[in-house]
Amino acid sequence: MSRDPIDRTGLREGFWEDTPLERMTQREWEALCDGCGKCCMNKLEDEETGEVALTRVACRLFDDGSCRCSQYPIRHQFVPECISLTAKDLDKHMYWLPQTCAYRLLREGRKLYDWHPLISGTPDSVHRAGVSMRHMTVPEFEVDEEDWEDHIIEEPV
Repeated sequence: MSRDPIDRTGLREGFWEDTPLERMTQREWEALCDGCGKCCMNKLEDEETGEVALTRVACRLFDDGSCRCSQYPIRHQFVPECISLTAKDLDKHMYWLPQTCAYRLLREGRKLYDWHPLISGTPDSVHRAGVSMRHMTVPEFEVDEEDWEDHIIEEPV
């Protein structure tokens, strides 16, 4: 009897290619996060067009070095409006997800980029590819909200 190969994360290799988002385990779902940090950046939404612009203004809990939330398990205690993304509500939040986000890519029927840690086998690949927010941010408490517009960035795709 053959078994599916397991990668070094303990997950079945290529699980994202044949497992619908709605059927993924919590561990599989979390593994889709590439660690770019873009979801932790404050965004500006044009009220007329609905267009969302990514800024380099980071959430107060964002760790600029690791590109991760410094308080992820308890983040809602500090930032109640932080979104807990699930497969069930993914479509509702697609408009603000980064263009390179694995959740967006898979929902749209596209493949993960070669730099995604699940493909490359290393979490540093997202940083080496230049698509993460590592060392590119300014903390939200250092910028007045009316000045966030000055920190809009083009999203590398």
